[in-house]
Amino acid sequence: MKKDIKEVVLTELEIKNKVKEIGRQISIEYKDKNPILVGILKGSVIFLSDLMKEIDIPCTMDFMAVSSYGNSTESTGIVKIIKDLDSSIEGENVIIVEDIIDTGVTLSYLNNYLKARKPKSIEIVTLLNKPSRRKVEIVPKYYGFSVPDYFLVGYGLDFAEKYRNLPFIGSLKEEIYK
Repeated sequence: MKKDIKEVVLTELEIKNKVKEIGRQISIEYKDKNPILVGILKGSVIFLSDLMKEIDIPCTMDFMAVSSYGNSTESTGIVKIIKDLDSSIEGENVIIVEDIIDTGVTLSYLNNYLKARKPKSIEIVTLLNKPSRRKVEIVPKYYGFSVPDYFLVGYGLDFAEKYRNLPFIGSLKEEIYK
């Protein structure tokens, strides 16, 4: 797998330190609020797992699976909910946990979809923010890193379901995904 990586964009240590920092921020700002972390499958799983370990206040988690990519490297713009939440979020403090915000189309749709369920608050945390690709204006409350417009894999990010288990984030060689 590592031979398919053009360059390491974020090291394991850089990611770990940033996740700690975000966890501290959430712990302070959500003290006595018992947030529900809603992980967006599958990409956010590793980030969500590590983030929860850094949050030192009571919190719970739930998951949603959504798709706007199919098997492509470009978003179709059509959002499909594959798995919905297991619990009600009415009156709750919700934090959507994403691996990366790219075009913003999926997350904008999801944010509006969840707001209709009347949570007390709803915010977004993402490890990676790629504002250069935005089609829809969406600003996460918490984010780890702004990243260039590379095709990134590792630490939950995939190409064709591969590379998620890399402990770092790297840019994939073009010949792999073209």
